[in-house]
Amino acid sequence: MTEGRRPLPDDISPRTRAVHAGSRRSQYGEVSEAIFLTQGFVYDSAEAAEARFIEAGADEFIYARYGNPTVAMFEDRIAALEGTEDAFATASGMAAVNGALTSLLKAGDHVVSSRALFGSCLYILEDVLTRYGVAVTFVDGTDLDQWRAAIRPGTRAVFFEALSNPTLEVIDIRAVADMAHAVGALVIADNVFVTPVLQRSGVLGADVIVYSATKHIDGQGRCLGGVICGTRQFIRKTVEPYLKHTGGALSPFNAWVMLKSLETMDLRVRAQADSAFRVAEALSGLAGLRRVIYPFRPDHPQHDLARAQMQAGGTVVSFEVEGGREGAFRLLNALRIVLISNNLGDAKSIVTHPATTTHQRLTEERRAALGISDGLLRLSIGLEDAGDLIADLTQAVAAMQSGGAPR
Repeated sequence: MTEGRRPLPDDISPRTRAVHAGSRRSQYGEVSEAIFLTQGFVYDSAEAAEARFIEAGADEFIYARYGNPTVAMFEDRIAALEGTEDAFATASGMAAVNGALTSLLKAGDHVVSSRALFGSCLYILEDVLTRYGVAVTFVDGTDLDQWRAAIRPGTRAVFFEALSNPTLEVIDIRAVADMAHAVGALVIADNVFVTPVLQRSGVLGADVIVYSATKHIDGQGRCLGGVICGTRQFIRKTVEPYLKHTGGALSPFNAWVMLKSLETMDLRVRAQADSAFRVAEALSGLAGLRRVIYPFRPDHPQHDLARAQMQAGGTVVSFEVEGGREGAFRLLNALRIVLISNNLGDAKSIVTHPATTTHQRLTEERRAALGISDGLLRLSIGLEDAGDLIADLTQAVAAMQSGGAPR
């Protein structure tokens, strides 16, 4: 295979990289990237097979679990967009989180993590890593004093969601990274809520950036996928051996879907973030809501930090309704446009009740400590007209207040 063109200029914008970076063309010179749906690859000779297993070249492949031309294009493109040396694509976002942590850690290692995390991330840290002898310390991710007290000589890694799920806490990445690097710890950031469009966490000090490509990267609710971005040394010497032997590879078809989606991600995410800000402003004026959480609103606790780190406030708005679970369910069941589901970053607006879905396995006390009340809703803004979304949410809040029975 060949790129079939001169190398891209170094000074092009991320939007252009998302369209062109990593392209490989066959002898046919196709414009749209090809899908290589193959499990294995043929060698010209036994000697060639032996040589490839010793060390495969950049465009030499052995088995789809190890690598594939379509998957490699996606990896190269997302690394170029994120600004890292390399990337490894995985079967899902949680495969990326698990792969980044488990490939690095061993019994006796110490990890410091923010406690405001997606339920599955908490499971990996609390149940999986500790089962194998890794010590994990949880901190309030917004409290730098807690990070400072928890990070110690011998700490191997720190982990956090750059913008937390679902309460949208903002982590001071540069400050936490400085503390971690002072003791030689790696900084692993889950950047899914912020996206590489709105924030490049590597520039702020993160060493490893993980994404659920299922979210904004696909952006249209079609495929599962994930990716780990970092240095070539970490990706190829730490992550790749673990994932290629444990089977968390991304399928070529899903990689192709993600490649095509990257071409429009910048446009989609910016449009969604613009609408999310409008929706947050509209919701803040409605009776029946206890609070509205959006990083670019002045009443957000980390508003100044969000403005300093992010290009926009993101595509998710969280808000708490009066009446707890009953009030939340009344609102959900009154919606006409916004869909009830548990994904985010989709072209369609989606609302989630975390206490009974994504964080339901946590005790009521733990949910309360994380700010996840029975009345909290997480709203992922899609590509619909913002005025239509505001009208839908406004009438749903009114229905909630009127005491309309759930459907």
